[in-house]
Amino acid sequence: MRIAIAADHRGYAAKEKMCLLLNEQGHDVIDMGTNSARSCDYTDLAYVASTAVAAGQADTAVLLCGSGIGMSISANKVHGVRAALCSDELTAQMARRHNNANVLCLAADLLGEELMRRIIEVWIETDFEAGRHLRRIHKIALI
Repeated sequence: MRIAIAADHRGYAAKEKMCLLLNEQGHDVIDMGTNSARSCDYTDLAYVASTAVAAGQADTAVLLCGSGIGMSISANKVHGVRAALCSDELTAQMARRHNNANVLCLAADLLGEELMRRIIEVWIETDFEAGRHLRRIHKIALI
């Protein structure tokens, strides 16, 4: 799977660890920054990674900032993106299964490394159920 990954300064350390995890699992990781712990704007990074997903250059994206909220709000401004802020395996699974979310947002300050790993693994493994949920996804696209 082609996975874009991006983080602001607060998510930088976690992004580096998650890049290693995803590479070890055999995914094609597209690191879209940031590349240091220097202060930067999450909006810029969310935009580049989300645009890559919307354009088909990546299958999904993982975005990390302190709370995950800023990344989620920013990513959802990109047409064709359905970003979900997930805090555990169940929210990741439901976001994919029922909402066909294509961008995962994580709170680097609030989630430990092991939980982030599990959330990402569930995210990647879960497929969209379609069926009754497809009608709602079409309505989201119209908004």
